[in-house]
Amino acid sequence: MKVLGWLLRFFAFFWVLILSGGTFLQYYDFKNQSTFLTIKAAAVKTGWYLPAFYFHIIASSIILLVGFMQFSPYVYHKRNLHKLLGKVYVFGVLFFAAPGAYGMTFFINRGPWVFVSFLVQNTLWVLFTLWAWQAIKNKKMDEHVFMMRRSYALAFAAVTLRLYIFILTKYGNGAHFANNYIIIAYLSWLPNLIFVELLNRFTKYQPPILKGGDQ
Repeated sequence: MKVLGWLLRFFAFFWVLILSGGTFLQYYDFKNQSTFLTIKAAAVKTGWYLPAFYFHIIASSIILLVGFMQFSPYVYHKRNLHKLLGKVYVFGVLFFAAPGAYGMTFFINRGPWVFVSFLVQNTLWVLFTLWAWQAIKNKKMDEHVFMMRRSYALAFAAVTLRLYIFILTKYGNGAHFANNYIIIAYLSWLPNLIFVELLNRFTKYQPPILKGGDQ
């Protein structure tokens, strides 16, 4: 089981790194010349889409890496570092990534089912993140850990969505068919949540042993 756990961590980190690094390399110059933004030309012309888009992708790239680091035993046992990265994650989700995602949702144009999927996903993301933050303020450690797992599962949907799109584009008939996009819209986050619910149910939270200046 330990080997499987390490393999899953490596797989997750690899795709987080690919997505975060790829996002930076593709959009760092803000020239709006990517294929994706070309497709969204009508939305870009409204003046509302680009701010939401950049808020979401930049913040999401950071919080995906920061959130993944929070599951590292080294970071987890360093209280000050864990708290700092936690604040970056919560602030990034609540003030940049999630508001940006809400803005982008209204320009999806892939039908009501896809709209509902992203709207529900984003709302749960906000709620779980707020709940986790409130739980740690009230020193409810178990609740905090479980809620943060749920929150990161929804953040990780950015990775799984693009993974499914890549698979369908490479080996299927593409993601642009209406039914295909409906399927991957829900597959991008529902299995993530199911996995975390099983993790929360069958693993016991153990508080970190604080060391030195991190007491």
